[in-house]
Amino acid sequence: QVQLVESGGGLVQAGGSLRLSCVASGNIFMIDSMGWYRQAPGKQRELVASITGNKMVYADSVKGRFTISRDGAENTVNLRMNSLNPEDTAVYYCSVKHRRGLFSAPVTSWGQGTQVTVSS
Repeated sequence: QVQLVESGGGLVQAGGSLRLSCVASGNIFMIDSMGWYRQAPGKQRELVASITGNKMVYADSVKGRFTISRDGAENTVNLRMNSLNPEDTAVYYCSVKHRRGLFSAPVTSWGQGTQVTVSS
């Protein structure tokens, strides 16, 4: 069993900043990648940013504004969000692809989601 605990969401004015954190714990032998997704009302869940080793991937809509980072020792992934705008309003979900053993197939676990609301 793997648990993902997210924190850092909230309400912010346009132009402001927030920092999301996600801590993974439980039966984790190795983490392949960690990332953040978001889902706005009436829209599909979309990738915001992911980190695999030293490689970071960002959605075009957040490039230059958001920064993803990982603390490997703590199995933590952070998302620093700057210059927020109302279009960033969504529920943000932490996602971790991990393995239970060296030769185990990867499994993706999800956090419960944290609300980010940006007012204009």
